[in-house]
Parts: sequence; C-alpha cells; structure tokens
Amino acid sequence: MNEATAVDDEEAAPPALKARHALLKRLADVVSLPASRINAFERAVTGDLLVEMLRQASPQDRQRVASRLTPLAELPDSVARLLLRDTPEIAGLLIEQCAALSDADLVGCARDAGPKHRLIMAGRRGLSEIVTETLFSFGEVETIEAVLRNPSARLSQVGIESVVALSRKQPRLCGLLLKRPELRPSGAYVMFWWCGADDRRVILQRFAVSRELMQEVSEDVFAMAADEAWSDPVSRKALQFIERRQRNRAAIEKSPYDGLEHAIAVAAQDGLSREVASEIAFLAGVKPLTGAKILGDPGGEPLAILCKATGLSRADLLNLWRSMRRPEITAEGAVHPDLDRVQITYEILAVDRAQTVLRYWNWSLSSALTPNLLRAIREGEDDAVDEYSAPERAAMMALAEDFGR
Repeated sequence: MNEATAVDDEEAAPPALKARHALLKRLADVVSLPASRINAFERAVTGDLLVEMLRQASPQDRQRVASRLTPLAELPDSVARLLLRDTPEIAGLLIEQCAALSDADLVGCARDAGPKHRLIMAGRRGLSEIVTETLFSFGEVETIEAVLRNPSARLSQVGIESVVALSRKQPRLCGLLLKRPELRPSGAYVMFWWCGADDRRVILQRFAVSRELMQEVSEDVFAMAADEAWSDPVSRKALQFIERRQRNRAAIEKSPYDGLEHAIAVAAQDGLSREVASEIAFLAGVKPLTGAKILGDPGGEPLAILCKATGLSRADLLNLWRSMRRPEITAEGAVHPDLDRVQITYEILAVDRAQTVLRYWNWSLSSALTPNLLRAIREGEDDAVDEYSAPERAAMMALAEDFGR
C-alpha cells in the first residue's frame, strides 16, 4: 500500500474512526515488512493485535487488509485463521493467491468454512494430497470436478478411490477421472461397470495392460507350484492371474458341451438360461458371479472382452449376443448401434490385454469375495474392507448395487 492510498483512505473514514482506520492500515504494513526489518516474534505479536482490530472492522477494511497481505511469503497464523474463515469474497483473496498458506491453513479452512470456500480452494495452484483428500471428503461434486480439472493439484490414491466410488452415483466424474495421471488400472477396471461407452473405450485403450513381463519373471514358478500340488492358496491365486491360458480345461472335461463354442451356440438357439450361463462362465475360466456380471451388463462391452480373452471368434460373439435376445439390426436393416459398438470393442483389443481385464474382474468380483466382505457389501460397511486389498475395494464398489440393501 503506498502512502497516497493510505492518506486517501484515512481522509475518507468517518471522523470518529480515523484513528482506528489509520492504525489498522499501519499494523497491516508492519506485518507486511520483510524479514530483514521485523523478526518472527514481532510479526506474531503485531498479528495478534491486528486480529483484535479486524474482528471489529468493516468488511471493506477486512478486504483491504486481505488484499494487502496476499503477496506475503510469511503470514501470522492468527491473521490467516481469521481471514480464511471470513466471507468467500475476503477469504478467496488469500485462498487463491497467498503463497504463505500452509497445508494446515488450507485444511483448517476447508473444514471450518463453507462450500464456496472449498470451491475457491479447488482451483488453487499446487494443492497437496492432504488438501485434495480433505476437499473430496465433503462429497461436493462441483468442488470435486474443480479439483480434477486442476492440473497442478496432486491426488493421493485414497483420494482417487473415494472419487471412483462416488462416480458410481455421479457418472459425470468418470471422464475427469480418466484424465488424471494418478488413476490406476484397479480404479479404472471397477469404474468400467458404470461408465458410458466413450469412457469405456478410453479405459480399454489406456488401462488394458499386458501381463507379459509378469509371465516372464514367474515362468519357472509354475513348475514349483505344481510340484507342491498347488497347495498354497496365495501363490495359486496370483499365478492364476498371471498365466497365459484362460479357459478352464478341467471344466471342459466335465461339461455336457463339447466346449465353450458349443455352449454358446446352444444358448444362441435355445436362449441363455441360468444353467447355461454358469456353464459358459466355468468353461471360460471365470466364476459364475463374474460371468453373471458380464452377461448382465447393459452396454455389452464386457461380452467382447470375454470373447477376446478366451479366443472366441466374432461369430461366437454374435451368438452370445443372440443368446440374450439383444437387438441385432435396426428398423432400417443396419447393424444395431449397440452390437456395432461391441464388435468394434472386440476388434481393437489384443488377447493378452483382454485377459488382464477379465482376470482382474474375476479376481476382484469372486476370488476376494469372502463371507465377511459379502456381509460388508450388503450392509454398506466400507470400514470392513481391507484398505490394502485392491480386489476387496473393487468388489465393494462393483457389487454394491447388486448386493446392497
């Protein structure tokens, strides 16, 4: 603040309050002095006195002080606490521009102030993980969208997972999540179940990863596990995820059908019953629950993933589509848009990458589905889920609407 401005403001003040206005501006000037002119203790004491005056000051005066203090690299804690909890117009000056604010200042503001303060904060440059987690915790969609659009904001995996879970009821968050570099395949695979067609295509193009490296480093471990008669359930589950073969050979030997193609052909002719659907799942190397989730998906893209992962042909995909009596052609005689989209999905996917998605679904939707987890899903007990288990968290989100109350 230059001297001319200070004099003008003082002359404009009511006669009885000239001293108050003058002192308020002078104290703000003292607080603003560089470290070479004032030490930390002097700044703190001056800040305490400034706070006492600001509590009785007019909004215009508080806004002038906030504007004066915004460029500072060091700010008394007491002044920051007071101004950050002021009206959004006043607090916003500091929230948006003041580099002196710590994560503790921002988190305190987010918790103690209102939605408008949090929305302003969502656009601040350089937000840390702890601040974005706090902003996400309120579940305010507009604020969450602003954080996701903020390229300089850093997101933790806990924060990302909370938004992935929220996106089930707020699908508009899906597209923004897919643009974030912090999103991992586990979140994308589970979000696939409620995403729209365009977002599903992005997930398959970006997150359907290869397992080739895992297969290379564990090639000799398969023989070790076989020598142990596959007695260790932990290594067995992991190796089932890694292995190249998708179809269940043991199920083929016990099946009333000649193979997966035969079961699908029969379903196309007679319709897809629950028994045939379970048999298709077993033959494809997935659990019935995973198969039911895939076959019941309204969009149909999981069918393409299942067919590509198991080596089925495009004709088998059409038979599987036909078995569910889904529309194949439009009234004009063209291929139905839904079927066309599913067929394109089949064509763009590599077998290994389709297997990765299918294995992850099966791993999370069934292998991790213990009785305790199923009860937690039914009762909506998020705290009962192992925070370190990606499959359990994925199952909780993907199956919440299927088994929830």
